[in-house]
Amino acid sequence: MTRTAALGPAMVAMVAMAAVAVMTVALPGHERRDEAGSAEQRRAEQRGFDGNVEYDGRLVFVRVRFDTGFGANAWRARGSSGEPPWAHDYPTADTHLMKIFQELTTATPRADVSNVFKFDDPDLFDYPIAYVSEPGYWSMSDQEVAGLRNYVLKGGFLIFDDFRENDWYNLEEQMKRALPDLRWVALAPESLVFNSFFEIKNFEFGAYGRPTYYGLFEDNDPKKRMLAIAGHNQDLGEYWEFSDTGLMPVDLSNEAYKFGVNYFVYGLTH
Repeated sequence: MTRTAALGPAMVAMVAMAAVAVMTVALPGHERRDEAGSAEQRRAEQRGFDGNVEYDGRLVFVRVRFDTGFGANAWRARGSSGEPPWAHDYPTADTHLMKIFQELTTATPRADVSNVFKFDDPDLFDYPIAYVSEPGYWSMSDQEVAGLRNYVLKGGFLIFDDFRENDWYNLEEQMKRALPDLRWVALAPESLVFNSFFEIKNFEFGAYGRPTYYGLFEDNDPKKRMLAIAGHNQDLGEYWEFSDTGLMPVDLSNEAYKFGVNYFVYGLTH
């Protein structure tokens, strides 16, 4: 694969229409979805419970399903269609990113599906990268804690996205349960994950203000393999989901795709 510093004009147009083959609904945001969007979400969530595609050796976007903590507060994170926090932007964001990844790299991912597992599902170990949305509302059973620990120590890579402000403390607490000796390290622009395919330059845009990025490394050593990355005050999934609707600026959608592609290239090569 050849590293590229920016998307060219043809790719800008392709990103703006990120999922030509996917039936999409123009949506103004989580606050309002029409009947078609609601039906799509219900089908998507049901598929996440019992309709995952079987492993065939190809890369598939994997999203982690979890139970929510904090009682009634967890309902505030639900979309208007009732989707739980883990399902925000699902499955459209997932398939959009895989279409971009398919176009830019020699990988041949499944760009039409997204699998959903809990951390204690042994099938998760067939896939090297897993995405967690809204970790501010995330809770785990002891079995899930053990599954997460085994997953990352055996080579899995975690992406935490779509969370803000005090959500950080819950993410930190849950990860300490699984990996108590590791500490989050602030990532500089020159970090390998930001230069694994694109040379990312724009770190200023974010869904909830200026984002900051953190990594967990083997032995707390940034020179070793990164086990997880977290974008605090960021929501890449939102940009991916709505990139073909005109609701998101094309240049920011491009930037969000760069992060996603880099995360997957890093996860596949480390």
